[in-house]
Amino acid sequence: MGSLKKLFSWLLVIMWMAMIFNLSGKPAAVSNEMSTGVTAMVIKVIERLAPGVDIDVVAFNQVVRKGAHLFVYLILGILVLNGFRSSGAHKIKGVYWALLICVLYAISDEIHQVFVPGRGGQLRDVIIDSVGAVIGIGAYARLWRIRDDADRQEQLPSSVI
Repeated sequence: MGSLKKLFSWLLVIMWMAMIFNLSGKPAAVSNEMSTGVTAMVIKVIERLAPGVDIDVVAFNQVVRKGAHLFVYLILGILVLNGFRSSGAHKIKGVYWALLICVLYAISDEIHQVFVPGRGGQLRDVIIDSVGAVIGIGAYARLWRIRDDADRQEQLPSSVI
């Protein structure tokens, strides 16, 4: 069962990376159309919750685009660290390796975009992606520690508690 869990964990990482690669391979016009559609849906929700609010659509679209970078790499960080955990990696080594993989993937993603029509690689996006990965890895590592602490508490004899 453990090897199946490990395999599944790493397959999720590969599938998530493939999704990132696919989205990064969309020409600028297609990518902008996708984010503009998401922005329009979010603005409709905001307008229903707060009628009369004035929203700069162009600026808000930029926030949505950069927020997507952060979110996608937050999930990647969680998935990569989970892969290391399921593989039996020591926690701190898993954290370092997960961060390295996410940052290198962010760099390779921006290099990939240099070859996509209308797109280009941006250091700012690598930084945003890396921050997302750090948040995801940090949250997962914290939960990992909480669970380990709880497991240790359960294993203590009742006379110690």
